[in-house]
Amino acid sequence: MTDTDITPGDVPGATAPVPRKSFREARRMIRTYSRSFSSMLGLALVTLFLFVAVFGPWLAPFPEDAYGAVNFDIKLQPPSAEHWFGTDQVGSDILSRVLIGARTTLQIGLTVTGIAILIGVPLGLIAGMVGGWIAETIMRITDIFLSIPGLILAIAIVGALGPGILNAMLALSLVWWPGYVRLVQAKTLSLRNETYVDAARALGAGPFRVLFVHVLPNCLSPIVVKASMDMGMAILGAASLGFLGLGAQPPYPEWGAMISTGRAYLPDWWWCSFFPGIAIYLTVLGFNLLGDGLRDVLDPRQR
Repeated sequence: MTDTDITPGDVPGATAPVPRKSFREARRMIRTYSRSFSSMLGLALVTLFLFVAVFGPWLAPFPEDAYGAVNFDIKLQPPSAEHWFGTDQVGSDILSRVLIGARTTLQIGLTVTGIAILIGVPLGLIAGMVGGWIAETIMRITDIFLSIPGLILAIAIVGALGPGILNAMLALSLVWWPGYVRLVQAKTLSLRNETYVDAARALGAGPFRVLFVHVLPNCLSPIVVKASMDMGMAILGAASLGFLGLGAQPPYPEWGAMISTGRAYLPDWWWCSFFPGIAIYLTVLGFNLLGDGLRDVLDPRQR
């Protein structure tokens, strides 16, 4: 046996060499992402948002103000050294409410996007692989949901269930899943006749193994990109429902509800709505820029 015939399994204790191609690919992706100013800005904004969402209760100077504390003697105070974002109509510190409200916003985004993925991705895989009347049924139901404006449908669902943060998240989840069905079904249709899928079938792989081991991993890139963008849109949708009085109810620290409450005091006491609005704007912008950067990195057509 020559040196070239020896494999790692022939030598006790030897391990297979780490594939260098994966490391080169990872470095290429990081380098491509870091070259884009907008992508790095999006990453910075999302990182800041996650930091505030996790540590908001400890960063807030007056955490009790986020849950209904009343201080009428300092109500509607403008931004100052003590209250950086001013105070609202009951004297609560707006900065504290914005910081603690970030955790609520993160929960909304993760819940809505997660439920939409759990519903839409399996249905898209089934529709793309099975075909026939099953695919037709799934896609026609999807078309019905897509034919109704998302916010209008969410308002109708919350109106039927009653206002509240949980009902708002459920309504938005039921609005968001059709987009994942369309995306995954189209991707699955392009993958199901690939050579490696035929080879897996020839080796005896069952339909579920083919679906979840060979097809689904190749659908992850567009799913990740869409999910990153949908986080921002879900946050914006929840803020819209909160603004209409259908989402989180006062004194719950949710940015959309804060804007809705503060609009009664515009334009004289502008800070009541301005700072929650800026928080929504920067968060949604961050997730959108992050999604654009991930698309440029993960989509081969963009390379």
